[in-house]
Amino acid sequence: MKRVALWLVSEVGEGNKFTKAELRDTFPGVSQIDRRMRDLRSFGWRIDTNREDVTLAAREQRFVEQGQPVWEKGVTSRPAHAPAIGATRRREIIAHDDNMCRSCGITPGDLHEDTGEGAQLDIARRKVRVPDGGLAVQLVAECRRCRLGGNKLVADAVGVATRAKSLSDADQQLLASWIDAGERDFREVERVWANYRALPAEARGSVRSAIGLD
Repeated sequence: MKRVALWLVSEVGEGNKFTKAELRDTFPGVSQIDRRMRDLRSFGWRIDTNREDVTLAAREQRFVEQGQPVWEKGVTSRPAHAPAIGATRRREIIAHDDNMCRSCGITPGDLHEDTGEGAQLDIARRKVRVPDGGLAVQLVAECRRCRLGGNKLVADAVGVATRAKSLSDADQQLLASWIDAGERDFREVERVWANYRALPAEARGSVRSAIGLD
């Protein structure tokens, strides 16, 4: 597994594709080399197949992100796998998150404007900085496209321009000022709201308590 990790880092490189045949040719005679590579996922390595990245062919995989440096001394024990999320718990999380993707706000059955695909909600594990200063992993509702990074996203400059021209004169002038400046000047309350909105339900509860709403 350590040798596979070093090969991915030094020969393949993050963001690049490789095939199972290339993996097996690199490690001839090593039994279950595919499984040894999959074990890296337990250490936070992200290696996508065509199930996660629809641009990949069936025989291809993509080394997306390096996890723990498993070749270093002390990184030897395998972390426990996260427990499976049952159907009941899944429904509870989605309900607590107001039946919407906490990253983009879409709800099940709504169509993504750029692809026309119906949204499907899934459960993501998100790291959250908790009040005691530590990091916790909390569950949050997220649509499939946000989880996979928008693999099917096609930028539509024509559509954006059409919508921009349909704005009122005042809104067009406001948009033009943002475009000219290269940024939108958000008020602090807007930034806090955007950050709050993306939190899992448990973390949102801690914020409500902090400002005296509960």
